[in-house]
Amino acid sequence: MAGLFGTDGVRGEANRLLTPELAVSLARAAAACLVPSGGRVIIGRDSRTSGPMLEAALAAGFASAGVEVGLAGIIPTPAISFLIKDERARLGAVISASHNPPEDNGIKFFDRSGCKLTAKREEEIEAVLRTSPAPSRRAAGIRRLKAAATRYAAFLTGAIESEDIDLSGLSIVMDCAYGATGPIAPTVLRHLGAQVVELNTTPDGDRINVGCGSTHLETVRAAVAEHRADLGLAFDGDGDRVLLVSAGGRTIDGDQVIGIVAEHWLERGLLSPRVVVTTVLSNYALERVLSERGVELVRTPVGDRNVAQAMIARGAKIGGEPSGHIIFADHAPTGDGILTAVKLLEIAHEAKTDLESLARRIPLYPQASRNLPCSHPEDLARPAVRDRIARAESALGGRGRVVVRPSGTQPLLRVLVEAEDRALCDRTCEELATGLQSEIGLARERR
Repeated sequence: MAGLFGTDGVRGEANRLLTPELAVSLARAAAACLVPSGGRVIIGRDSRTSGPMLEAALAAGFASAGVEVGLAGIIPTPAISFLIKDERARLGAVISASHNPPEDNGIKFFDRSGCKLTAKREEEIEAVLRTSPAPSRRAAGIRRLKAAATRYAAFLTGAIESEDIDLSGLSIVMDCAYGATGPIAPTVLRHLGAQVVELNTTPDGDRINVGCGSTHLETVRAAVAEHRADLGLAFDGDGDRVLLVSAGGRTIDGDQVIGIVAEHWLERGLLSPRVVVTTVLSNYALERVLSERGVELVRTPVGDRNVAQAMIARGAKIGGEPSGHIIFADHAPTGDGILTAVKLLEIAHEAKTDLESLARRIPLYPQASRNLPCSHPEDLARPAVRDRIARAESALGGRGRVVVRPSGTQPLLRVLVEAEDRALCDRTCEELATGLQSEIGLARERR
C-alpha cells in the first residue's frame, strides 16, 4: 500500500487498482485516523460509470466505522468543500479522477475546514490502512443530502460583490465535459443574465472528458466561432478547474487568470498582502509582470493542495496553476472552476472591458516540454545531470528558465523550458532533453 496516494488522492483504473474493497478499507482507515470519535462525512462524485459503485463502497466503509454519511450525488469537487462547512461535517470525500479518461476514478479527502488533506495526513491513513481497521460496534446511517446542488449554486452567485452586475447581452459557450458542472454552471451564469450555449452539459460517465472540456479546447473554440460568442468556458470532469477561450479564439489559461485578478485587485488596493502563489510550472513572464508591479510570486511543487497550503502560510488571497485550478481564498479553500468564471466575469464588468483585453496585459513566454522515461528520480541529483541543467539555464542568458522534475504519477522526468524567443526555447529544450536522456541511459547501464 506504500505510495497509494498521489498528488491528488488515490487514482487509477476503476475496478482494477481502485476496487470497492479498497474503497471500503480507505473509508475505515480515514475514519480511524481523522474522526475516531465519530461524526459526519459528506461524499460527492462526478459522472463516471464506476462512481455509484465506489460511492456505495465508500459510504459502507464510513458507516461501518460509525461515521454518519451524507451523499451529495453528482456534484463538483469544490462543492464538497462548501458542503462540509454548510453541514458542519467533520470530513469530506470526492470520487473523481478529475480530467482523466472515463475508465479511471479516484478518491480524495477533505478536512473539516474544506481543505484537501496534507501529505502527512495521507501517510497516516496509509499506515492505518495496513492494519486493516475493524468495523465499529455500531453502524452509522447513510442519507441523501437535500438540495446540495441548489445550496452550492446559491453560494456561487453570492460570491459576486458588485451590486450592479448584469451579464445581459453576453453570450457564453460552456463546455462541461459531460461531468459534474453540467447541472449547475449554466444555471449560475443564466441567473446573472448571460445567454448560455451549452456543450456536453448532460452528465455521461462513458464520455466524461472525451474530446471535450478543459483538456480539449478545440471543441469550445469551434463553438465560440460558430455562435459568435463573447467567451467560452471549458471545465474538467469534476469542475475544480476552468480554462477560457476569448471571442477571438485566444486561450486564457490559469497563469493569465491569476495575473488578471492580481492586477485588478492591485489597482483597487485589494491585494493585501501583495503576494500570489503558483507552482513551478507557472510561466516566468507572469512572475516578471507581477514583480514589476511590486507583487511577490511564490512557487510551490505541482498540485493545488500545495498552492492552498502556501496561500494559508503567506496569507495570500489568490493562487493557482496554469491548468486552471484557481483558489480565491476569501471564498473557498480549494480550486473552483465555476467560482473562477464568476469572479472573472465580475472583474471584466468592473473594468468595463472584455477578458481578452485584460489577458493581453499578461503576455506569456513560449514554452517547450519533453517527457523522458526515468524510473529513478534520484538521477536528478547526479552531478552530470545537474551540470546539463545548469548549462541549459546559462544558454537562456536570463531570458527564460528551466524546470526539470520527476513526475508525481508516472516513471517520467518532465523537462520544461521557457524563453522570450521561441527558437531559443525549442532549441534549448531539445538539446537539454537529448543530453539528459544520454545521462539517464549511462546511469541505467551502471546499475
